[in-house]
Amino acid sequence: MRAVVARRHGPPETLTLEDLPSLVPAAGEVVVAVHAAAVNFPDTLIIEDRYQLKPPLPFSPGGEVAGVVKALGQGVTGFAVGDRVIAACRWGGFAEEVIAPPDRLAPVPRGVGMAAAAALMMTYGTTHYALQECARIAPGETLLVLGAGGGTGLSAIELGKLMGARVIAAASSREKLALCRDRGADETILYTPENLRNEIRRLTQDRGVDVVYDPVGGDYAQPALRGMAWGGRYLVIGFTAGIPKLPMNLPLLKGCSIVGVFYGAFAKRFPARYAALRAQLVDWLAEGRVRPAITALLPLEEAAKALRLVAGRQAIGKIVLTTALGRGEGG
Repeated sequence: MRAVVARRHGPPETLTLEDLPSLVPAAGEVVVAVHAAAVNFPDTLIIEDRYQLKPPLPFSPGGEVAGVVKALGQGVTGFAVGDRVIAACRWGGFAEEVIAPPDRLAPVPRGVGMAAAAALMMTYGTTHYALQECARIAPGETLLVLGAGGGTGLSAIELGKLMGARVIAAASSREKLALCRDRGADETILYTPENLRNEIRRLTQDRGVDVVYDPVGGDYAQPALRGMAWGGRYLVIGFTAGIPKLPMNLPLLKGCSIVGVFYGAFAKRFPARYAALRAQLVDWLAEGRVRPAITALLPLEEAAKALRLVAGRQAIGKIVLTTALGRGEGG
């Protein structure tokens, strides 16, 4: 099987495409023949050894895929060879085969394409957990989404609207904001750090926002925190623009909370709750209530190109890689 391999830590250009032996499952493992693999910002970090997960070298990046069960290890129940599945694999997904435990698999709903299925778990799963479990967002509250034009931000717009929130989408280009409006954003902000706080005040009549969804960090974090309403919840999702330093008098003055969102740790600590949230997401995907915004389908061979686009914050929506098995399937 072919795989994109990191043999040393470094930028996307250091990855190699290699022919490797097919995978054999150990007891309690499942081998999935990969049709599609979503590209996410953590993939750009893990190859440079800058992520909290640190797989031993060599490894393949890629934390979420969709494909078909190829082989079952001893003791695996609930799945059969030939089943169409989504796999949250943490790494290893930029390959024609990947191994995952059965508790990180979910069925691909009938009528859903492999690319859309592959793009569900990491972004929508993180957002679902963030808004429902961490923020406990309520209908009628105002949600500010930073980095709203990326795959994670667009999932926050969709799920925020699904949960009854008024959504303000902030992004760095008019093209990204057009996609945000298409996905249901009520208001948009073409932001710079300087104008973000003023725009929040204008759009909320000085009240502030109830929830901030922040996968960006950097210079945007402090003005977003200053734009919070009393009792708000600031969700720390990631740091595509760098890790910010925040004055801690602001949470005191706002009576607000800063909440870290670590979806992987939640899944490990609370597997039953993780499984319930995942099942709800899969149901929403089957019903068409969530629709991953896939804007580019690239062959596995172009993994480095996809990672460069994501790392440079040039990607709009979601990029998905396809293997030979997945070519022509669409989203």
